[in-house]
Amino acid sequence: MSEHPAHPALDAARLHCRSLEEALGRFRTHSLEQIADWGGRLADVLTGGGRLLAAGNGGSAAQAQHLTAELVGRYRQERRAYSALALHAETSSVTAIGNDYGFDHVYARQVTAHGRPGDILLLLSTSGRSANLIAAAVTARQGGLRVWALTGRGPNPLAEAAHEALCVDAGSTANVQETHLVAVHLLCECFDTAVSAPLARRTVLTHGSTP
Repeated sequence: MSEHPAHPALDAARLHCRSLEEALGRFRTHSLEQIADWGGRLADVLTGGGRLLAAGNGGSAAQAQHLTAELVGRYRQERRAYSALALHAETSSVTAIGNDYGFDHVYARQVTAHGRPGDILLLLSTSGRSANLIAAAVTARQGGLRVWALTGRGPNPLAEAAHEALCVDAGSTANVQETHLVAVHLLCECFDTAVSAPLARRTVLTHGSTP
């Protein structure tokens, strides 16, 4: 008799964790520089009076709203609030637009309403094939916004529709979403670091040190 009887649920949990570790390893190797770059550029836009628009479907909608909450509220340390909107959270607009124009337009029409040239639109999708997100990307580019996509494996249509994309190589939708959450937190980390950098430099100069 085996000393370690079969435990399907435990085996499944271990397999999930192993797959996630592998996905995070690939993300750490290939995507940290891009996230750091996005954080710095997002800081430039928001501190300059611009806005972040974010959208997704299902679990990706929750990730988008998580990001905007961290920017309007705070991530770690106290700082000013910045303009960030999760488009799916505008429930009356989403249902009205969906009813009158179709679900494929629920984000594109809001981009037209709220987006301004120079703003950033961040779209999250595990598949990279959501028609409403692709339509939003096209509309945003036409309106002069910068479009970033956070997706699953590339190439995919959303990544191609965006100016820039970070495509997560993971074995399951769940692992993609979990890695997206890490990406969201790292984006906030890099954003806060970039926002605080000028203050840190001013502090050094105030004390008479060489920058």
